[in-house]
Amino acid sequence: MNTIAIIGAGPGLGTAIARRFGAEGHAVALIARSRSRLDELADGLAGTGITARGYTANVRDTTSLRAALDQATQDLGPIEVLTYNPLPQKEFLRPVLETTPEDLAGAVEFSVYAPVTAAHQVLQGMRFLGRGSILFVNGGSAVRPNPEYAGTSVAFAAQSAYGQMLHDTLAIDGIHVGQLIIPRGITPGDATHAPDILAGLLWDMHTQKGDFRRYADSLDA
Repeated sequence: MNTIAIIGAGPGLGTAIARRFGAEGHAVALIARSRSRLDELADGLAGTGITARGYTANVRDTTSLRAALDQATQDLGPIEVLTYNPLPQKEFLRPVLETTPEDLAGAVEFSVYAPVTAAHQVLQGMRFLGRGSILFVNGGSAVRPNPEYAGTSVAFAAQSAYGQMLHDTLAIDGIHVGQLIIPRGITPGDATHAPDILAGLLWDMHTQKGDFRRYADSLDA
């Protein structure tokens, strides 16, 4: 069975991704900090016939993140798809003149060290399979720096550069690395920003490959 690991699994986009990929036959590894939330999400997915298990990790603790991905691989099999979509913490969303070096350090741990750790952990298995997808989910500040959200603007830009380099390097191995930009956040019920719609875009990115970056909507809409 193919496995998708969802880092940042929650009741919104994470659950929508799990349902979409699970409906297509993937086992689902849900990764987040809250054990009670993970158990609730996994039980709900199991009730629809999807194989799902929860694994606790704090993305700013790379040891716990490696351990979660390793255990998921042991339990469910090689990870064919990895999505990195945790919500940034509030301290990363400060105006540029109020942002301290400590704020930036946390943002970089969250949006650079963690995705690099996750990608490195799953790539050996993907290269052995000869296929796979690593999909990053970011807000609009990843491509258009916003002085009101300095931490994410700086760290998302670094994550974008890393993802683009992976995309260019791994295409020859049959592994697709992509980035979904969601301007103005996730909005349930919206025609372009609803979790189910965004999960469908991520499914398309996995199956269709193509360019590195895709937009849920225009930055200027």
